Amino acid sequence: MLIGVPKEIKNHEYRVGLTPAAVKEFVMHGHQVMVETDAGTSIGFTNEQYQDAGATIVAAPETIFEKAEMIVKVKEPQPNECKMLSEGQTLYTYLHLAPDPTQTDLLVKSGATCIAYETVTDRTGALPLLAPMSEVAGRMSVQAGAHFLEKAQGGSGTLLGGVPGVAPGKVLIIGGGVVGTNAAKMALGMGADVTILDRSLPRLRDLDDIFDGRVKTVFSTVDAIEHYSSKADLVVGAVLIPGAAAPKLLTREHIKNMKEGSVVVDVAIDQGGCFETSKATTHQDPVYVVDGVVHYCVANMPGGVARTSTMALNNATLPFGLALANKGPKKAMLDDPHLLAGLNVHKGKVTYKAVTDALGEQLGLEYMDAAQALSL
Repeated sequence: MLIGVPKEIKNHEYRVGLTPAAVKEFVMHGHQVMVETDAGTSIGFTNEQYQDAGATIVAAPETIFEKAEMIVKVKEPQPNECKMLSEGQTLYTYLHLAPDPTQTDLLVKSGATCIAYETVTDRTGALPLLAPMSEVAGRMSVQAGAHFLEKAQGGSGTLLGGVPGVAPGKVLIIGGGVVGTNAAKMALGMGADVTILDRSLPRLRDLDDIFDGRVKTVFSTVDAIEHYSSKADLVVGAVLIPGAAAPKLLTREHIKNMKEGSVVVDVAIDQGGCFETSKATTHQDPVYVVDGVVHYCVANMPGGVARTSTMALNNATLPFGLALANKGPKKAMLDDPHLLAGLNVHKGKVTYKAVTDALGEQLGLEYMDAAQALSL
């Protein structure tokens, strides 16, 4: 199979779909790989390293989109990239379609087979290709929040860890999954006073064991969100409904009741955000203020630590990518229900129900079972 790796073009996105080590794996399995020039240079992966691994370096992304049978990316394709896709091609990347009608419409019209990292599952029901970036984003959320709590950055001037004689800052984490757990690890490491809200009692029990009682675990209700957000210096939104738009759990009224100069970090912004006042921002212009509260809603947070993120992501995506290349996309997905769960769009059909639930009426889309779509 001919595999193409274009350079990411989203604002301040430095990650790359394949590392040189991953390219070497594909080549060793008999595949050809094209990499756009300087696709990984900014994070230390040179054109020469890709060539040494067996890749061909090409100057223009148009060449990759025209010739590659499978395109491996990191972020969702931008509109001009979507328009270069065609039927018979496979796109393997993060998609986050539910809150993005423009991308969804363009991918449906392309006729391409589009596999979303964020909906591939494993035998436990977890999301193995989302987990590495959730780990990164969870840890970054507290790092970013601590930075923007500084007075010079528009925050209240609170040090999360406090000092002897001064109480630590209060961190509220809404959602106790991978993001929330990693955010709690960072916040505890800084010495903050940490509370995690979640609606799963078994998960709250797990978190209590993981942190040995050092974090407060609270069942999530409207009243609990209202109470703890009003006292928090930093709120991290860490909720996820796989493939679906995130629920708005922190309302505008909650924001109004928060302390002046407090910070909210919406890690769910890729799926539309879990705060009512959230809107996507970039690493170039990461924050804005609503009712005195600093909002950090960068839609590609892990791109800020692109080298670490790229290597962590490749560790997870490589086995599935090799299966797609070795067997061909159709057989690979029919052989593996967990990979099949990643199929979101195929030959003009939407094959992930949460996407049609969110956008079906708006775009005139109907859901089709993934296995049924592959038989077309």
